[in-house]
Amino acid sequence: MTAERCAAACVRRGDPMTATAPPVLRWLLVEQPKAWGPDPWRDCDLPAPVVAGLAERAASVGARVLLIRKPGRHTGTPLRWAYVDSVRELTWWSTFTDPHDLLTAPWPSGTPTAEPAYLVCAHGRHDTCCALRGRPVAAALAATRPEATWECSHVGGDRFAANLVALPHGFYFGQVGVDAVTGLADRFEAGRLTVPLLRGRSTVTAPVQAAQRIARERTGEDAVHAYAPVSVTPLGRDRWSVALDGLPEPIRLRATFTTSDSPLTCSATANSRMRSFIEDTEDTEG
Repeated sequence: MTAERCAAACVRRGDPMTATAPPVLRWLLVEQPKAWGPDPWRDCDLPAPVVAGLAERAASVGARVLLIRKPGRHTGTPLRWAYVDSVRELTWWSTFTDPHDLLTAPWPSGTPTAEPAYLVCAHGRHDTCCALRGRPVAAALAATRPEATWECSHVGGDRFAANLVALPHGFYFGQVGVDAVTGLADRFEAGRLTVPLLRGRSTVTAPVQAAQRIARERTGEDAVHAYAPVSVTPLGRDRWSVALDGLPEPIRLRATFTTSDSPLTCSATANSRMRSFIEDTEDTEG
């Protein structure tokens, strides 16, 4: 009997995607067109001193490092790299031929742009579902947006494949299908979000992501910049009050935890605890 893949198990269980975007404020994207191993940095073609230097430099500015490549085969040079600031919503693209130049190039470098870039996780050596579901989605989007579309290494949340990160803003989308991805990009470029597929935005905390989703579902608002966070107030263990711009009252949240009935990733060997958020209607005063 064939084992159930993690993405199929996620759909069967109905795992909530809301508030699952990991925290990332800045990104370093480095093009590496060849196949990536389970550990993309250790197994890529970059020299070991460059890998170590980039990791140290990225950590010093709080940047997440991802490998990127174009869907299909690519052997051309120079290769591209980018520094992305998701708070400022800007990307700086540059090129390199000698990877050692990445250690001394200024961050950011080049001319800033607010144009979108779409990263689709296709890191099959990390999780099979990322390749099986991610690569077709990347190919479909590249058919209409070849310059803006990239396959990328692991972004987190394998079971939500296909995962797409819309930069420079840092919006995570999950369970993106071939039939949905072009419309998702069309709406994003019009300043709108595909809310049913939205995992959250990497620049805000999980409670804020959850509150924003509740607000969007209440009102039908899908504008990219709607419901900016104003304040987050802890109300006790696993409870928060989140004030959002545009809402008259804060949203009160409670985290809940369940244990999966199967491993959350294709490579995992044990079941795991999952966190989700619900609106808290209990009286926490007094």
